[in-house]
Amino acid sequence: MDNNDPFAANYPAPTAARPLLGLTVLVVEDSRYACEAMRLLCLRSGARIRRADCIRSARRHLQVYRPSVVVVDMGLPDGNGADLVAELAQADTEKSVVLATSGDDGLEQEAIEAGAQGFLSKPITSLAVFQQMILATLPRDRQPPGLRVIEDEQVSPDELAYHDDINYAAELLENLADDKALDYIAQFLKGVARSVEDGRMEQAAIALEGKRAAGGATASEAAQIAGLIQQRLSQRIAI
Repeated sequence: MDNNDPFAANYPAPTAARPLLGLTVLVVEDSRYACEAMRLLCLRSGARIRRADCIRSARRHLQVYRPSVVVVDMGLPDGNGADLVAELAQADTEKSVVLATSGDDGLEQEAIEAGAQGFLSKPITSLAVFQQMILATLPRDRQPPGLRVIEDEQVSPDELAYHDDINYAAELLENLADDKALDYIAQFLKGVARSVEDGRMEQAAIALEGKRAAGGATASEAAQIAGLIQQRLSQRIAI
């Protein structure tokens, strides 16, 4: 909610059909595709959504208002999402519910140790999983009254959002600040490709990630990714 009390009583009460009604969710996420999935989940659940695509942008949001829930991607362009999770968990102001998310389940422990109250594994498409994770962390007076029907509904973001992600990766690859930027590109592409089941792109990103971790030359892997990116852009995501 757009004030310093995330559970203020003067906001619409949740209902069985829209259990997150009255809540504001700040999604700190660099992927347009993942954010579109979150938008659909929030819309279906009754929550309002705001987006920040990096840690710096999220901090600007948080200077102005305190959302009910903050969902933080663990891999962001300007740093580790765990650092933002820790900041929010240790804040002196009224605390938001803080959840972490990633396509790498191995980061769950790091997120929890940083202070996250839950972890959402990407791709996040299940309405039931999304609602249950948030409701499990909310105060009792924010829970919807009576029985709630758990709907096994899956959201399907527009694949054009993936096209936006691929275009973003192309710009990053074309304007590499240094070799470390390849680490972010590999992590970013691995996550979004997994979300849309683009197996070739995911494997190429994993190969680049592996070469970077081993300290080897990455020209071949980077060239393969560049070629796949151009195919996706020219074919409008024919995967």
